[in-house]
Amino acid sequence: MTPFRIDVDDAVLDDLRRRLDHTRWPDELDDTPWISGTSRDYLQELVEYWRDDFDWRAQERALNAFAHFRADVDGTNIHFIHERAQSGDGFPLILTHGWPSTFFEMTKLIPLLTARGFDVVVPSLPGCGFSERPVKPGVASRTNIARLWRLLMTDVLGYARFGARGGDIGASITALLGLDHADCVTAIHVSDPIRPHFDSPFTPAEERFLAEEADWMRREGAYDFIQATKPQTLGYALNDSPAGLASWIVEKYHGWSGRELTKDELLTNITIYWVTETINSANRLYFERERYLRKLGAGERVTVPVAVALFPADIDQPPREYCERAYNVVRWTKMPRGGHFAAMEEPELLANDIAEFFANATR
Repeated sequence: MTPFRIDVDDAVLDDLRRRLDHTRWPDELDDTPWISGTSRDYLQELVEYWRDDFDWRAQERALNAFAHFRADVDGTNIHFIHERAQSGDGFPLILTHGWPSTFFEMTKLIPLLTARGFDVVVPSLPGCGFSERPVKPGVASRTNIARLWRLLMTDVLGYARFGARGGDIGASITALLGLDHADCVTAIHVSDPIRPHFDSPFTPAEERFLAEEADWMRREGAYDFIQATKPQTLGYALNDSPAGLASWIVEKYHGWSGRELTKDELLTNITIYWVTETINSANRLYFERERYLRKLGAGERVTVPVAVALFPADIDQPPREYCERAYNVVRWTKMPRGGHFAAMEEPELLANDIAEFFANATR
């Protein structure tokens, strides 16, 4: 475990501006912004801001205000933030981001939780941001990442017991922490719950949810299918064109968020992917999911206390009985606002729910 500081070389930023300046823009059907994909007008505006006005060095300084580290965790080099509680002995909590986020999504949440008595650990998923880009199959599977997180928390940081929170991919990893590592995981807090084993007929609410989810995948799931099957083909373009990278990521923030995010928020996340050249390895997380898919067996269930927080603009809105098939749900919160990127969109709401849950779950 060694301290780490973000310091992107000037040559990388100069090359980024040059590439942005020479973007070749495709045409677009009239009067169809966002319907067929990313709006050209919006993307042109964002690229112009990225090239001329976005201050990466200011964002870099803000990110470096946190305590960053890197550690070899069973042969995989993991980047993470480790911030201790502002007073007293903190309760350790690991926060896991999803796709197309990076650790940056959690940075608003960190001070809110350290003020509430948590020691907060925010790792970058393998292949994302400043963590290593694994090329050995299986390293970036959900099951193995959960194992790495357990080792990070117990062997590297020395916590005997800890809690976990995640959304999107982070929710799957958090669920597997609760399922496979209950000897050291006290409780988990999730959005975007994992799929249970179907061992009984569906309720009407479950049938509606599954039909809505299937319709959503038909309309919006192309990214998932390509990243789960042929991510390498896509990777050449996204790793070479910053405008293409921005388009691929921004469309998800536009469609999945509960509020409009600022250009600085969007571009800080996108720039982390660009300067680390990790979009291809991040997209491979979907490919690894399919190759090493972990399904809950009959009767298999997360038995540690579970909190589920649903944000109204998020992708998934499952009924409680659906989640209770796979989880020991002891807290169920329907948030008044917010979307898929809750830690960035509504950090106060999320921090309050996390703090209240763990205050009761860890007594």
